[in-house]
Amino acid sequence: AEDGGLTRQCERTAFSFYCAVREQLPIWLLEDMRSMEVFCWEDGHPRAFLPSEALLYALVHDHRDYASYLLNRYSVSALRVLRCSFCCRSGAPHLNVAVRYDRVSILGTMVETLKDCNTQSERREFLDACGGCSHVTDAGKTAVQLAVELSRPDCLLLLLVHGAQPDGLDVALQTLVSCNVSQQRDAQRCLDLLLLFLPKPPTLRHLQEEPQRWQSLLGNEVFCWLCGLAPPPLLLQALRCLARFGPDQISTLPDFLQLHSRLQPTAHSGTGSRRPVSV
Repeated sequence: AEDGGLTRQCERTAFSFYCAVREQLPIWLLEDMRSMEVFCWEDGHPRAFLPSEALLYALVHDHRDYASYLLNRYSVSALRVLRCSFCCRSGAPHLNVAVRYDRVSILGTMVETLKDCNTQSERREFLDACGGCSHVTDAGKTAVQLAVELSRPDCLLLLLVHGAQPDGLDVALQTLVSCNVSQQRDAQRCLDLLLLFLPKPPTLRHLQEEPQRWQSLLGNEVFCWLCGLAPPPLLLQALRCLARFGPDQISTLPDFLQLHSRLQPTAHSGTGSRRPVSV
């Protein structure tokens, strides 16, 4: 009975903290609550809320100031993956949550914080972590794969620029095919960003099974490149070099070199329209 009362007390204080973050109360007040008043029930005992748990709340409710404080104050420890309360396996990585809620600003702060990792392998583990147990919404997906699936090009660019693996090319192609017109631009940008950051050119010969469909979506030059029939367009080659040696410069290119501004879907003429890939 005593444990039951303590558990309910923890639930009440956790919900109060959740509401306080949702209302975007001042940082000092939230930290006072987290460190002195809010408790989480774990392994039969109450404990204070961790910075990583508070960061999840800040992500969900887009409390940018609080997220920045937590990351600046606690650095990489604020990004530690929490245990699932159901099965005690690893829960949702913070990067995945940021992508799911499209929190571009907070995601930018998070990937910058990863520079504080002790080793490159630790940093890569954060960038390429998959959602853990089956109770997690995006189980088994990296932040990059989720950004591609949800057509979040701004999130995807941040991840790729900071060294995340450019996975999910097949998903990007299928998303481009299945999305509605309003989503097509973002889906196209996600595909193009993957093409820029891939370490080596892909060969997707299965695209030749439906050549007209893919030529109309990708353009003849990019279609031929992906099928291994021709080299990539010159502009794509140049941007791939830039992505390899100066990835942070991709997002600062002027509009006339941001390929998505030059590239709009064109009607397929029967021989395939010739257009470069968009970014």
